[in-house]
Amino acid sequence: MMTKPNAQTSIFSGVTLAALAAVILMPLVLPSATLATEILIFAMAALGCNLLLGYTGLLSFGQGIFFGGGAYIASLSMIHLDFGLFGALVAAMIAGSLLATLVGALAIRRTGIYFVMLTLAFSQMAYFLAYTLSDWTGGDNGLLDVPRPALSLFGFELADLTSSYAFYAFVGVLFLAIFVFARRVIHSPFGTTLVAIRENEGRASAVGFSTNHFKLLAFVISGGITGIAGALYAMLLNFAPLSNIELLMSENILIMTIIGGTGSLLGSLLGAGTIVLLGDLLSSIWPRWMIILGVALIAVVLFMPSGLWGGVESQCKRWKERRCTAGKTSGKAQEAK
Repeated sequence: MMTKPNAQTSIFSGVTLAALAAVILMPLVLPSATLATEILIFAMAALGCNLLLGYTGLLSFGQGIFFGGGAYIASLSMIHLDFGLFGALVAAMIAGSLLATLVGALAIRRTGIYFVMLTLAFSQMAYFLAYTLSDWTGGDNGLLDVPRPALSLFGFELADLTSSYAFYAFVGVLFLAIFVFARRVIHSPFGTTLVAIRENEGRASAVGFSTNHFKLLAFVISGGITGIAGALYAMLLNFAPLSNIELLMSENILIMTIIGGTGSLLGSLLGAGTIVLLGDLLSSIWPRWMIILGVALIAVVLFMPSGLWGGVESQCKRWKERRCTAGKTSGKAQEAK
């Protein structure tokens, strides 16, 4: 499922323009701006996960820790410290990065199944810690009355984000900024080294790279992005539920990443959109909609091993090959005449 980074030199062309088009079109074609906002938020979380799984080869079940941690820290800073929008997002980013540093520093000491089990254990510990600290997190009831501050700069209010469309516009701009940043990361020498570690860590270490340092930095970047996504989700719901930090959240983010296509940033958006839309549609049809979703996911894994974006790319490649073959055939026929 893992592919090499796109070789395009400009980070503002190609898939970046496709992401921009998706951000513009989603609120126009979807039933509500709130649903479109949810897709972008989970696309950010999947994008952060993709930096670990798709480009570094680290299957982590700790993404829910960073998502929930960012949600809690941003919410608490706005409620108790009167932080503004940017202050809360920065706090969430720092919290996600610090949590990722803690988890990553210990987890990367092991590889393979032992690495996966360590992240799984950390995820369970974080859930029960959040459940126990009910005075801070609200416990099973969640953290209520999370505000959605206005967009302001140096004390001047630029936009009121209480409207769902205004909040979507803000999330859309932030998503595109993170998307461009992630593309810059994967097309840098640092990103190339991450791919080398994914392909053959022993060889990367043999040529002089400190692979653990690179993997830890990938964790930190992933945690910061995921923490921002968690903060935005709390603002969207005006509520930070305990489910943000449980294992199921990590699983959902992983599923979005894999279904969309690992090693593809645009696949993160496609995977998040597919899962969120299927959940919204199927839940209104049948109470046991998770069974249908499970069947759909199995079908994608069996028939599109590179994910949905990989399937789209392969179809485009076949279409180009057919056109090329048809053009050659037509040219030979004209020469024969």
